[in-house]
This record gives sequence, C-alpha cells and structure tokens, in this order.
Amino acid sequence: MFNNIYQNRTVLVTGHTGFKGAWLTTWLSQLGANVIGYSLPEPTTTPNLYDLANLQERVTDVRGDIRDWEMLWATIEANQPSIVFHLAAQAIVGTAIRDPKPTFDINAGGTVNLLEAVRKTDCVKAVISVTTDKVYRDEEWVFGYRETDALGGKEPYAASKAMAELAVEAYRKTYLAERNIAVASVRAGNVIGGGDFSDRRLIPDIIRALNANETIGIRTPHTVRPWQHVLEPLSGYLWLGAKLLQTGQKYAEGWNFAPAEQVGVTTQQVVEKLIEFWGSGNWENTGLDMQNVETNYLRLNWDKAVARLGWQPAYSWEDALAEIVAWVQAYQAGEDVAQITQQHIENYVARARAREIVWVE
Repeated sequence: MFNNIYQNRTVLVTGHTGFKGAWLTTWLSQLGANVIGYSLPEPTTTPNLYDLANLQERVTDVRGDIRDWEMLWATIEANQPSIVFHLAAQAIVGTAIRDPKPTFDINAGGTVNLLEAVRKTDCVKAVISVTTDKVYRDEEWVFGYRETDALGGKEPYAASKAMAELAVEAYRKTYLAERNIAVASVRAGNVIGGGDFSDRRLIPDIIRALNANETIGIRTPHTVRPWQHVLEPLSGYLWLGAKLLQTGQKYAEGWNFAPAEQVGVTTQQVVEKLIEFWGSGNWENTGLDMQNVETNYLRLNWDKAVARLGWQPAYSWEDALAEIVAWVQAYQAGEDVAQITQQHIENYVARARAREIVWVE
C-alpha cells in the first residue's frame, strides 16, 4: 500500500494520542514505519484509544506541548523524521467558544511552531497539516466547498484552523518550497469511528446514552455534515504523504477528503441509523443552543482528490456507522483493542481493494 513508502521510514505524528492520531499511529505501525509521537503529557479523554491499544509499545512516545517550540524542534532534531503528520489540536467547538485563547494558541500558534521547527531542520521532506472542513467561509451552500473557496470562520475553532491554513501557505511560499520541503494542508469532514471517547461530540455522546439506556439528546437534528469513517481521511493523508515524498512540490497544496454521498446526511439520520444498528434506543431534540455559531449545511467537494490523486472513499455513511457499532461492541465484550483496531483497518483496506482504489494496488 501507498507504494510501500512508509516501510522503515521515520514519521513524526503530532497529537498521536488523540482519536485520529491513535488510528493513524496504528496504521503507520502496520505499514512498517518508525513512528515518533508528540503529544501532551495527559490524555484528552478517559479512557482513550492510545492507551487501550497499548500503542506506547509500538512508538517512540514524546510528551510535550505543541506550544513549546524549542521542545518540538529538539524532538525533530533528535529523531530525524522525513515526514510529519500534524494532528495536534484543540478540536472541540464548544470548548473553543468557552475559552478561545488556548484554541488559537494551539491550533494557529502550534502550527506556526511546527512549520518554524521544520524550517530550521534538514531532515523533513514533507508535512501534512490537518485542519478541518470548517475552514471555509460559511456560505450555507447545498453543494460542497472546493479547495479554491474563501477561508473564514465565524467561531473560534473554525477561525483558528483557517489561520493555520494561512500559516501553511505563507511558510510554503516564503521558505519551504525553495528548499523542496513539500507542505500540504488537508481538510476532512466530520470524522467518526470506534475509539472516540470525547465529550460533546455526536457519536461518543450517542454511544454513552445507548449504554446507559438514556434518551439521546440532539441539539441540532437537521444540520447536515460530511460524516465519514476515520479511515477515509487517513487513507487520503497517507496517500498524499506518499505523493509528496515521491514528487516534491507537485501536490503541495490544500486538499479535501470527504465522504461519497452527494446528498447531505443530517444529524437525525445518523442518530436514527445508529439506534437501528444498536438494536435499541430513542432520541429527543434538546434545542438549538448552537444555532448562532454552527453552520446548518456543510459539505466538501473531493473532485480534486479523485482527479489528481486517484483517491476516493471506500465506505458509505451507513458502512461507517456499522463499523463503529462493531468496534464498540467488540471492545465492550473484552476483546483486545489493538487487534480490533488492526482488524478494522484490514477490513477497510479489503473494501478499497475490492473497489480498485489506487493506493492499495
């Protein structure tokens, strides 16, 4: 997979103990990479996938703050990675609204720290900076945002990530391209999957309510989001990373990775389908307390990724929810979390291979 580019390659993952970071670390380890992880000393959730899957036994685990530029630079110098996947972030919209400054410091300032550290080293040849689907200026369009659309952000989380995008472009054009360091930003939809234990995030909140036999409270049932299984964008990040390492600046730009559905999927559809797969449960509308800060309609266009990278999704949104229920039920049955997670990666790869998607050739 991915042209075997990650076999025996040293890779730095910031935010490796988070939900997406743990899935990415697992996949990179399966690909034979030497993973260096850089994350905060304390996990962001309890429990957390990183610990449950015993990933500390498979990576070089560095604990530090993305706001600590000197430690970040020292970690890169000491370990000499050739590619960086930058996932470290404060990713909860509600947290950003309640306490905006740390969100800007982490998401915008942390990205600048990483880029500055890369600028002052010679080992790194490629960087994937992970932002969000919310970086686009909110136009409430029924069609998906393209990579050429204007950036924006009417709440602190979205604005902080849009600022990170601007920093990536500035460093790329001013410093890094001339040194042939290929830097790309990636924007994915609402990423869901087993092993997410975050607060105030739809799928974990639903699972907690189902486990407790409580009514699921939904704030905004009619909002539309690009729901996608975590392995969808990660496959795009890994394939783009391979392209950056192989070709340099050709693919060093912004990219959308989004689900297959051409018709938007509402929060209500997601909760009702999860209840169906779970076999029980009910939900209620708890009120539109976020209606003034969250967009009602958000979709991403991924024509560029399929046209130029040959990337495409392997799962439907229903497939993603079925995989989540299977992961959660296996975890609750006491099965080994590392094996569960690895098996779900293998399932995804098998589906991609069946659909003749290029990165599994």
